[in-house]
Amino acid sequence: MITGLRSLSSELKFRDGGMVCTSLSSLTSNDFVRIYYLEQKRHCKALRKNAGMLSLSCPTTSKLMEGSFMRKKQLHKPPLKLEFVRTLLIDNYDSYTYNIYQDLSVINGLPPVVIRNDEWTWEDLCYYLYEEKAFDNIVISPGPGSPTCANDIGICLRLLHECEDIPILGVCLGHQALGYVHGAKVVHANEPVHGRLSEIEHNGCSLFNGIPSGRNSGFKVVRYHSLVIDPESLPKELIPISWTCSTDTQSFLEISNASSISDAHDIVSSDSMSQVQKSLRVWPLNSHQNMQNGKVLMAVMHSVRPHYGVQFHPESIGTSYGREIFKNFREITEDHWLNYGPLVTCKENVDYSGNQIRLRKPVSQLNHGTFPSRSIGHNGVGKKGVGLFDLVNLSYPSNGVKFLKLAWKKYDHLASEVGGARNIFYQLFGHHKAENTFWLDSSSIEKGRARFSFMGGKGGSLWKQMVFQLSDESGHPFEGGGYLSIEDARGSATKTFLNDGFFNYLNKELSSFQYKREDYDELPFDFHGGYVGYFGYELKVECGAPYNQHKSRTPDACFFFADNLLVIDHSSDDVYLLSIHEECNTSTSWLDDAELKLMELRTSVPEKLIEESSLNVSFTQCKVEFVAEKSMEEYMSDVEKCKQYIKDGESYELCLTTQIRKKIEEIDALRLYLRLRERNPAPYAAWLNFSKEDICICCSSPERFLQLNRDGVLEAKPIKGTTKRGVTTEEDELLKMQLQYSEKNQAENLMIVDLLRNDLGRVCEPGSVHVPLLMDIESYATVHTMVSTVGGKKQPNVSAIDCIKAAFPGGSMTGAPKLRSMEILDSLENCPRGIYSGCIGYISYNQTFDLNIVIRTVVLHQGEASIGAGGAIIALSDPSDEYEEMVLKTHAPSRVVMEFS
Repeated sequence: MITGLRSLSSELKFRDGGMVCTSLSSLTSNDFVRIYYLEQKRHCKALRKNAGMLSLSCPTTSKLMEGSFMRKKQLHKPPLKLEFVRTLLIDNYDSYTYNIYQDLSVINGLPPVVIRNDEWTWEDLCYYLYEEKAFDNIVISPGPGSPTCANDIGICLRLLHECEDIPILGVCLGHQALGYVHGAKVVHANEPVHGRLSEIEHNGCSLFNGIPSGRNSGFKVVRYHSLVIDPESLPKELIPISWTCSTDTQSFLEISNASSISDAHDIVSSDSMSQVQKSLRVWPLNSHQNMQNGKVLMAVMHSVRPHYGVQFHPESIGTSYGREIFKNFREITEDHWLNYGPLVTCKENVDYSGNQIRLRKPVSQLNHGTFPSRSIGHNGVGKKGVGLFDLVNLSYPSNGVKFLKLAWKKYDHLASEVGGARNIFYQLFGHHKAENTFWLDSSSIEKGRARFSFMGGKGGSLWKQMVFQLSDESGHPFEGGGYLSIEDARGSATKTFLNDGFFNYLNKELSSFQYKREDYDELPFDFHGGYVGYFGYELKVECGAPYNQHKSRTPDACFFFADNLLVIDHSSDDVYLLSIHEECNTSTSWLDDAELKLMELRTSVPEKLIEESSLNVSFTQCKVEFVAEKSMEEYMSDVEKCKQYIKDGESYELCLTTQIRKKIEEIDALRLYLRLRERNPAPYAAWLNFSKEDICICCSSPERFLQLNRDGVLEAKPIKGTTKRGVTTEEDELLKMQLQYSEKNQAENLMIVDLLRNDLGRVCEPGSVHVPLLMDIESYATVHTMVSTVGGKKQPNVSAIDCIKAAFPGGSMTGAPKLRSMEILDSLENCPRGIYSGCIGYISYNQTFDLNIVIRTVVLHQGEASIGAGGAIIALSDPSDEYEEMVLKTHAPSRVVMEFS
């Protein structure tokens, strides 16, 4: 277990002084428009024209410096240092770009402006670079595909070819583009290398200033690439400046120096330790093709231009000295422009104020149509191609203001007195087949993994059920929208079409609530009433995915608005009753009724527990087995297809899934869930019963998708890497260690950690994204899992729904880069994922939330039980091993279903 890795907690301080500025006179908010950094793939973004002004959003800056630097070469000037550096970061549709963004925000003193590689025309780019002189350098991000494909690299090739006087750093795909544009060949590597580390040596040039070099120097880098620049084809303009030290790659965690090994010797014999060593494969590259002296080219620089490229990923959590490389690039930029100084401010050209960069566009150029245009919706968001960067600084009109009050009661140490969480739920909410009920169930609380359980049923006057179904456009580019059905506590039902989608609807709903923080300040948990339910995987089209290949068989989202709930604190054994109501309504009838029922349980626990003991009767296993959507041969064939996509550079990691299904007759769904939580307890388990939709969800998930607490702290706990438990203590410890030190599993986990850092980096304050736990092993009833924790501080101008959209679907269920990977998976998988791979949890009325990843879950719907399972496919994957892992993940839930049907 690695703790406290790379906590970027340093404060950013942006100073106003230090440069002479002139004021912009009489500019109103209508003089500016915002460029939203949209995620829609291959869709050219437009700029809104108004009064000759263009505004570029920099959503994470607290206070930006004012001024623009005129690039005029003058000699014999005293050396100066820039107070901040302005970077244009070009995103090649990658899932690690915002890790670069976070690093540059801290190092430059100013967040970069991010655009997609097809977002601006060449004329736009030239205008900002050479007329407005808005940027000091450019960074070209990694990305899927090849620089030889125009759709993959966009405007970057022309930029590298023609912008010879602007410092440029290309990372991975950007590095390959630098080579390709000058005539070098970009070819397949001898073996794809993703999430694996190499020791690096370099020639000591400015980009690697102050960084050690060579074997055992401590300079290790993370690599995510299937293609390389052929060093034999390098033109004279490009100079090789860095190579791998050898053909071998390394694990992030090495068993030879692991601190936990001495403890393991108490349990595992010497022979078993030797077996662990032998089981861990060494992954040398297959041959020396495309290498020189057995070394892979890792970086190049142009001989006369300030252009650099690195094949590895300096922004990865696993790369040492990564931030130093970005610091050195800043210094290269400063040295370059100081030779063209002085850097004179000109506020008539650029205004840095508040949290935006505003660039003046001459009216004559606007009138001549330099900028493309697109339809802007009433929220400032185009109705087509809505993506992840529509999130920040948008106005969400509320759906009518509601003033909410919270009333609550606490009962000390009551839970165990009345039979625990299971008995409380069964007796208070289990009647009538537990219709319209929920239970967010921390059934595994060991090692502090979870603390609170929340439960409730059809409640008071604010209660309602919401069912959302995307418009039927599977297999086609998503145009947006879907149907929302709402039923209130009185049974009144409505159905409307939401043009802006379900996430935007929830954002407006949450924006409509007003409340007092003192109502819940003394409560130790963050759910005080609000929305409880699930988001289905196919809602990915509201978060940047271009389309859904398959239409979900279940609604794409179902939620209750829970105005009454019961909470159990498993740490203290306390029980809480909560009720929210509008300010004009002071009724506490539900609190009084629920209190009475709890007190009755206190005096009748023995009888109630006897009734529950019927759950322990033996069952005869059903003869009708589950039917898999794909056979073993078909699934293994899909694994091979995934590996080919990875080899071709289309993805780093693909989370391939499938489903098994079984027809069922009448079944006691609640008792099935109670058995599942007994057999496979999990910290993020859940029961949801949307009875009118004929949907029961029995979930035993060990994985948190994303949590936002009342202090604005976000946390994700992705799982990648799973193995079975052992029969004996020694075998169990052996399997655990094999998982811990497997290079393949470490590579899977590292890729997803970097992906989650990126997703949080979109909505978190610069410098706040960190990884307090990396590749920790958690053990459950049937499996060991490799879990990491990623956290960050939410930006104040970002909503709870913005945060969910930025990371949905969870990266552990997609792979990376996320958008391209989801497209590939849609083409391989032959059925919708539906509820599986989505998330279940709560969104409190005060905009806190906690959501799981829907895995290890039985979905009961229209006479059928379905279970989804899968695994991450990387270059090191073995098809038969992947199939076995997928089957292993279905064991616990499928066995319970077989007992009850």
